[in-house]
Amino acid sequence: MAAKMTTSEIERQLDLMLRGTVEVIQLDELKAKLAESLKEQRPLKIKAGFDPTAPDLHLGHTVLIQKLKHFQELGHQVIFLIGDFTGMIGDPTGVSETRVALTNEQVLANAKTYEHQIFKTLDPQKTRIEFNSRWMSDMRMDKMVELCSHYRVARMLERDDFSKRYREQKPISVHEFLYPLVQGYDSVVLEADVELGGTDQKFNLLVGRDLQRDYGQKPQVVLTMPLLEGTDGVRKMSKSFGNYIALEDRPADMFGKLMSISDALMLRYYELLTVVNLDEIKRQHPMEAKMALAEQIVRQYHGSDAVKEAKGDFQQRFQKRDFPDEPDLCMKLKPTDFSIAQNPSMSIVDLLLWTGKVPSKGEARRLVSQHAIKVDGEKLSDINAVIRFEPGRQFSLKIGKRIFVLVDMVGE
Repeated sequence: MAAKMTTSEIERQLDLMLRGTVEVIQLDELKAKLAESLKEQRPLKIKAGFDPTAPDLHLGHTVLIQKLKHFQELGHQVIFLIGDFTGMIGDPTGVSETRVALTNEQVLANAKTYEHQIFKTLDPQKTRIEFNSRWMSDMRMDKMVELCSHYRVARMLERDDFSKRYREQKPISVHEFLYPLVQGYDSVVLEADVELGGTDQKFNLLVGRDLQRDYGQKPQVVLTMPLLEGTDGVRKMSKSFGNYIALEDRPADMFGKLMSISDALMLRYYELLTVVNLDEIKRQHPMEAKMALAEQIVRQYHGSDAVKEAKGDFQQRFQKRDFPDEPDLCMKLKPTDFSIAQNPSMSIVDLLLWTGKVPSKGEARRLVSQHAIKVDGEKLSDINAVIRFEPGRQFSLKIGKRIFVLVDMVGE
């Protein structure tokens, strides 16, 4: 019976641990570590590192923080590592030239803001904060040389960033090789069982596994998370792309940005930023689900009072506005667009599909049946309704709460 209970608990924990992950290296090792943890009643040490290269965190960063929260809820020890030492080196990941090194003062100033922001998600009583300068700043030169001896230059040059720059004869500074080494050595010092990171950090995370083996430790399990797309739904969330939602954004701005994302992106945000059951979300009306997401995230980072204010601001600015002077789409329809030119008409379902703003007839029927369609300000509820046109007639079509179409019937 105990074995069955252990197996069941492993499966339960793995279900949450692996939610939204891209890759686990290696899954069998994770299962073994988890089984040992349950047997010995010893929590796993879960490490995630963040370099304080900028003062603000955004929702893209919280993908890892939320995953740390998952482990925390399962009773494991979370280590939030602030890379104040690695931050001064500069992560070479994804760059085509050597980064400009930050000063110690800049790094420390940024680091101070992180502790305040992460505790809006993590439990401060159950979170271990570490700075890698604690063991790196006073490392003697002979120890640094020893650390460097554990890795080969050829292996470093296998890394995409370095190999590309080497082929293109772009400079690579020797100190850049130290970055993955120090990140890996952090895992040795902390004796990490699991390290989390974005998919772009895979090389650095694997260095940690190699170094732990060399130092006589069991290698950490590497768990990579996807890079969260920004509000444009295309590129990763980044301040440089202007598609980010900062944790320190005003509640109303945060709420509005979340309401602006696509329905598909909304599901991804739910998966990576919450623990809500996705099947339940898929059964909801997309607008209701998006509203709930915006409320949840604003509440998490700004509190319940801020939710009420932000929601009211959004409704005043977008949901309760009159038909705008510049609608999203202006359609010109001619009698020849219809099969019966003498009595031009079109079903509301076909008209919605015609606008290109509704992806399918099924979605059009759902919108009508849920009273989400207005023609000239009047709600439609009949999915079989037919819209008749007369030359010179112009009418407004409101789809959902934020899409406005002006339909104009013209002559031949």
